[in-house]
Amino acid sequence: MTAFVNRSDELARLHDLFESDRAELGVVYGRRRLGKTRLVKKALEDHERTVFYQARQKTADLQLEQFVETASETFPGIEDIRPDWERLFRYLGDRDANVVLDEFPYLIEQDESLPSVLQALFDHEFDASNTTFVLVGSSISMMEEATLLGDSPLYGRTSLKIDIRQLPFESVSAFLPNDASADEIVRAWSVFGGVPYYLEELDDDRSLGENIQQLVLSRHGSLRNEPEYVLRMELTEPTRYFSILEAIAGGATSRNEIAGTTGIEYNQMSMYLDRLSRLRLIERHVPVTEKPERSKRSQYRLRDPLFRFWFRFLYGSTDRYDQFGENAYERLVEPEMADFISPAFEDLCCRALWTVYDELPIVDVGQWWYQDHEIDVVGLTDAETLVVGECKYRSSRTGHDALRSLESHVEELRWTPPSGGSRHVEYALFSRAGFTESLRDTAADRDDLRLFDLKDVVDALRE
Repeated sequence: MTAFVNRSDELARLHDLFESDRAELGVVYGRRRLGKTRLVKKALEDHERTVFYQARQKTADLQLEQFVETASETFPGIEDIRPDWERLFRYLGDRDANVVLDEFPYLIEQDESLPSVLQALFDHEFDASNTTFVLVGSSISMMEEATLLGDSPLYGRTSLKIDIRQLPFESVSAFLPNDASADEIVRAWSVFGGVPYYLEELDDDRSLGENIQQLVLSRHGSLRNEPEYVLRMELTEPTRYFSILEAIAGGATSRNEIAGTTGIEYNQMSMYLDRLSRLRLIERHVPVTEKPERSKRSQYRLRDPLFRFWFRFLYGSTDRYDQFGENAYERLVEPEMADFISPAFEDLCCRALWTVYDELPIVDVGQWWYQDHEIDVVGLTDAETLVVGECKYRSSRTGHDALRSLESHVEELRWTPPSGGSRHVEYALFSRAGFTESLRDTAADRDDLRLFDLKDVVDALRE
């Protein structure tokens, strides 16, 4: 298992919670595989008066029985308590215990009164206690409904809420061999993102393609059905949501395009898109020059790289991949990998812009599009400078054609400096395979053009 990576802020906040001298209630939630359990256990390493209960999908009686069995390892006297949640929690609260209820939604499924039980204890029973309860869960919707939303009994009672997200790009290399190239890091990120479990599954002795074949494409791969499993945890009627995600992964990004591809009525689309956004499965983008609340040119994109991969290549086509067996990646995926990775590469270049142009007063970075015009990277400043960039994730070197394309598109980008007056445009080209000699000569002669390769991008994101 890889050493504990990142999460320093979350760890510090949990340490403060467990070391508090008053009763505390914390909530840690987020999609499965993000390392919630490991994070909380790490925070508890120096605490002895602890009960860590991993809930399972079992009957209410079995859950109570197994909770008592777990708690008795630290507090033997709990076996003499009548086994109902209120009495058990009160007993532990009176002893200033740290209590972690992992996969809390499984407990709620069997006993919907649990949030109310905890509410009553924290409101009336734990005034003189410094007990800490932490509720952990992988079902985002159930955790929010049970603990965080306005109609939850626990609303306003939590002193800590941690919404666990994927690790940032700069943490990914910790899961890869020390000699991994910049391209290998970008490719791994583009498929597996910052999900610790996915990255830990990678075999250092295999190439990325071989890992994808064994983990995702193989019938018995540990990640073969991962996206479907995650979705079915959150969605009771997932068919339409699956269709929407497939459409977005296939290139239908506007609300009109998604409705047309899926056959779902346009007027119903908001409900589905809002739910998927709330579950962190998709995100809405607008041109960087526009206000999100006013823009009519929004695009929806899948947030999770593995979901993007799965819905683009595997969803609805598993039999075809099974027919190709061990050759599935080479025959069906590799020819399209550069195209698949390109959007992720563009996103990384956008993030890198803050560092590679750190001398400029950049205030916002993103992408821009209008009709047939599109710019991969745009940096807005609070001065007169506008930074625009083109990204090429391909095996051939980038030449003047990319620069000419960028110069033609920027003419259509309507932006003026905040203080008025004329704008000054800086051009940036990002390339996987490097640049032609003639383009390098041009960049050497111009003070408004910079060239960045993959290593430049990766190094910038590590700073």
